[in-house]
Amino acid sequence: MQVYGSILPGAATLAQLLPKGTSEARDKRPLSREGRKRLAAVRWHEEHGKNASLTARHFGISRSTIYDWLKRSAQGGQRALEERSRRPRQVRQPTWDIQLEQAVLDLRLAHPRWGKDKLVVLVRKEGFTVSVSMVGRILSRLKAQRRLLPVTLTDPCIVPRPQIRPYATRKPKEYQARLPGDLVQVDTADVRLLPGTASSYYKHFSARDFVSRWDVLDVHGRATAHTASDFLDVILTRMPFPVRAIQVDGGSEFKAEFEAACQAKGLLLFVLPPRSPKLNGRVERAQRTHKEEFYQMLDPPDNLSQLRQGLLRQELCYNTIRPHQALGQKTPQEWLLALAEERG
Repeated sequence: MQVYGSILPGAATLAQLLPKGTSEARDKRPLSREGRKRLAAVRWHEEHGKNASLTARHFGISRSTIYDWLKRSAQGGQRALEERSRRPRQVRQPTWDIQLEQAVLDLRLAHPRWGKDKLVVLVRKEGFTVSVSMVGRILSRLKAQRRLLPVTLTDPCIVPRPQIRPYATRKPKEYQARLPGDLVQVDTADVRLLPGTASSYYKHFSARDFVSRWDVLDVHGRATAHTASDFLDVILTRMPFPVRAIQVDGGSEFKAEFEAACQAKGLLLFVLPPRSPKLNGRVERAQRTHKEEFYQMLDPPDNLSQLRQGLLRQELCYNTIRPHQALGQKTPQEWLLALAEERG
């Protein structure tokens, strides 16, 4: 049947709500995960004496829920156990007229950055009696109808520049760290031994092997690409196994000279996505450990050289004396020796 003329209001929405296909075709569709869960509860109830209390305890739900599922299954079969729409039967309808809506739209188009608190003042000056919340609902309705497009907040005074890293890449999903040295996570932290004094401000460098939890520590007065490159040499010297990959965040100290040093030494360099410290979780935990067990227990040294010597003792204690819970209460050194004996 063909219908000529204008389409009735709401016909498109009504068409989406109408069932598609025959009832037999609909019944052949598999149930959703939630529907299968409810069907299992109904069948278990029937197979175990139809005891609602027992069924509720078995599935960890209330008896009223069981009764509701049984009623729906009896009235509409398995398909009735699917999730229902939670839309209220009575939806709040707009109480404003077209003139008010058009006035709000015109003012918003004239002042795109103004919100409901400012627009309501201008609307009232035009003779309308309206609240701030009503102006907000009108704006929401206009946006939903796409009559009011969102305003871009891009700063025209700032020219975005792409971050080009010639060597560093994101770690591929297929790259897995299985042996010591496959992935060493590196990070920096601010250290201020005496609050309020610039002379006691340092940059702490930590490197932790992803597999063996072997730590390498160092401290500098500043965190630059040059000092990060020096720390890279320290890592390769103190790690008791060859290092194949380094993982860092997007800090400026891990660019330029540091990136070139990794490339020259044949090391893979992986850089983390922005705002994702959880992906560097091993070394982030190392930062907390050395902060609590070294810096917070430390008498402030006289100079950087003394601080570096104390940090070297902390590194030796961590790797050879301190038991590590993730390694079965073994030290990283003991774990590496056990691995070497196992591999033969």
